[in-house]
Amino acid sequence: MSIGNLPEDGNSPEDDRLSIGRALQQARISAGLTVDEVSSSTRVRTPIVRGIEQDDFSRCGGDVYARGHIRVLARAVGLDPEPLIAQFDAEHGGRPAPTAPAPLFEAERIRPDPRRPNWTAAMVAAIVAVVGFVGFTLVRGGDGDGSTVADDPASPKPSASAPTNSAAPSKPATPNKPDPSDSAIAGVPADKVTVKLTAEGGQSWISAQDHNGRLLEEGVLREGDSKTFSDSRRIDLVLGNAGAIKLFVNGKEVKNVGTSGAVQRLSYTKGDPEAG
Repeated sequence: MSIGNLPEDGNSPEDDRLSIGRALQQARISAGLTVDEVSSSTRVRTPIVRGIEQDDFSRCGGDVYARGHIRVLARAVGLDPEPLIAQFDAEHGGRPAPTAPAPLFEAERIRPDPRRPNWTAAMVAAIVAVVGFVGFTLVRGGDGDGSTVADDPASPKPSASAPTNSAAPSKPATPNKPDPSDSAIAGVPADKVTVKLTAEGGQSWISAQDHNGRLLEEGVLREGDSKTFSDSRRIDLVLGNAGAIKLFVNGKEVKNVGTSGAVQRLSYTKGDPEAG
């Protein structure tokens, strides 16, 4: 009694087909190619080609690379690679299920920076405002200049017949000034003799002594300079250029002291000046 449709010898059709390596080897030999020639044309190393022809796929580096080598070698020797790939998958656990693609993440949108204030527009607006204000001011100013003010009928007008006072106001009478010599004498102490020398017409050598003969001053009195001497009783003077000296004794000017270049010896006491 037979079981199923198995042949009498008990072998299935799959047992009669060639292995992957055997099929590639026979096809290479039928094509008249050597292992080195196949390796050179496919760029698959010679040890790997020999291992695949012996159904040793350990040198391929994995099932994925093994499938690639089988496809390349089958095309090089003139075979259809798809049946050989299917046979390899059947013998080695089938083709691995494709992995689901990784979810695509939406790129985070770059938030735009907050808009900066538009300074250009602000400046233009400010300039327009200033120009408008200036123009308005000029227009108002022009209108004000062209307007006329009517005379107020209620305001009084000066009468043409009103008399005018042409007389100038009288100046107050100025008091009589005292004689300079009198005021000068009044300002000098009465209990002393005071002598003042001023060089006005040039410089002069001078000498001044008190009543005890003590020398008060001796030297050149330059033009524009003044010297004042006082004593309780008497002042003795020597003037080298009497015409250049302006002399005041007890606040009163002494006239005609001497001529230019003349040497004068003078003595003065308290009260009115008296030449000694």
